Amino acid sequence: MEAHYYNVDLNWIADRKGAISSPELQQTIEVATPPEFPKGIEGIWSPEHLLTAAVNSCFMTTFLAIAENSKLEFISFNCKSKGKLEQIDGKFLITEVILEPTLIITKESDKDRAERVLQKSEAACLVSNSIKSKIILIPTIQF
Repeated sequence: MEAHYYNVDLNWIADRKGAISSPELQQTIEVATPPEFPKGIEGIWSPEHLLTAAVNSCFMTTFLAIAENSKLEFISFNCKSKGKLEQIDGKFLITEVILEPTLIITKESDKDRAERVLQKSEAACLVSNSIKSKIILIPTIQF
């Protein structure tokens, strides 16, 4: 596979707020310093939210591909995620991202296979593999 580039542009708006966009996409997203930091703004996506969302959305898209290839039948998939921000040696880091997927499958007999597909999906997620934060998977499988 050849290298791919994903273009993201950022324009500062005012104070601690900007807007990100991409020539490949239609939507613009406001971003800001999170409220935990000086002059942070509540209610606006922060880089910390976006990093956590990138891990979560990559996990989902990877799961969908692996589930399809594995012919795993499921009714629904959703995933909560938490990015843990810590200060270590004077630097702020997202040290871990906890993924809590809930997967509803059609057959109870597929439970072990569903667990393997979820584990494989986390291991194959390119965003998870691109960052040094620990990724913790806590799945719930229902039928």
